[in-house]
Amino acid sequence: MRIGDDAPDFSLPDTDGAEHGPDGVTVVAFTCNHCPYALGWHDGLLQVARDYPGVTFLAVNPNDAERYPADSFEAMKERVRADGGWPHPYLRDESQEVASAYGAQTTPDLFVLDANRRLRYRGAPDSDRQGTAWLREALDALLAGQEPARAETEPVGCSVKWKQ
Repeated sequence: MRIGDDAPDFSLPDTDGAEHGPDGVTVVAFTCNHCPYALGWHDGLLQVARDYPGVTFLAVNPNDAERYPADSFEAMKERVRADGGWPHPYLRDESQEVASAYGAQTTPDLFVLDANRRLRYRGAPDSDRQGTAWLREALDALLAGQEPARAETEPVGCSVKWKQ
């Protein structure tokens, strides 16, 4: 996907079995349980979800759980339970169709959609493995009715673990 493209719609199950998809301004964050980059940004992304209550935040795990059991649906459920819950859903992309449609490359790889489901920011949360400044800049601009000044950055993280 390129900046300005219509993002694919989807509906995926969360760790409680409820289905979720993009709705209004949305952050689609491809992530997982085992990648040190995803883990490094985890707390910061949870805080962004808390700080922007009007934004739909969807964490999506697309990794091959057969080769990476730490990314299984059961392991996802346990992680959310161990954390005492998350402020946003953690979704399982078992078929990897959503990650493929979005062109996700890494965990994390963020896609910020406007209210019309058009891609407005894509890339890393920030240049710092724990910071979220780039994501916050994009959200602040969209919520103010503007285009993000920095629309795309290089996603940084472990590669998506595609099924063989």
